[in-house]
Amino acid sequence: MTHDEIVKDADKRMDKSIESIRHDMAKIRTGRAHPSLLDHIAVNYYGSPVPLNQVANITVQDSRTLAINAWDKKAIPDIEKAILTSDLGLNPVTGGDVIRIPLPALTEERRKELIKVVRHEAEMARVAVRNIRRDANHMLKELVKEKEITEDAERRAEESIQKLTTTHIGKIDQILADKEKELMEI
Repeated sequence: MTHDEIVKDADKRMDKSIESIRHDMAKIRTGRAHPSLLDHIAVNYYGSPVPLNQVANITVQDSRTLAINAWDKKAIPDIEKAILTSDLGLNPVTGGDVIRIPLPALTEERRKELIKVVRHEAEMARVAVRNIRRDANHMLKELVKEKEITEDAERRAEESIQKLTTTHIGKIDQILADKEKELMEI
């Protein structure tokens, strides 16, 4: 691996960490209804776990209610069960062919708990980015040891990796700030 490849690989892996935290943050519920809230729910559909958005249409009915229209009406009980057994603490209400999910307002205590959770998630993402930096720098030192690159090339590559690290940690901090702001909105 050349020093350029190491830098590109580190950038790619850091980008994946950013995507991962975005995905994790989307799962954390705020007071507002959003279809992505149900993204990780799998429905037992004819014996196979299938993502909810592949068996039903999820729409926002109002700021605190999601509506689910199942494409196969026989799947409605399975969809209800999947939502009830999820870690979201939601209670679906079925009326005819539509499942409505009212989102309860978040209590101050629950908001504080969720903020702790999002801060923890952000810290885990920062640690992942720093680990990628450490691995990349280690690989660069190996190249210098094997005399495949000069110490100057190593230093330049380490500076590039540090810039990437700073940029990605800044993105994580921005994602965290946005999520905290969203959680504190009433």
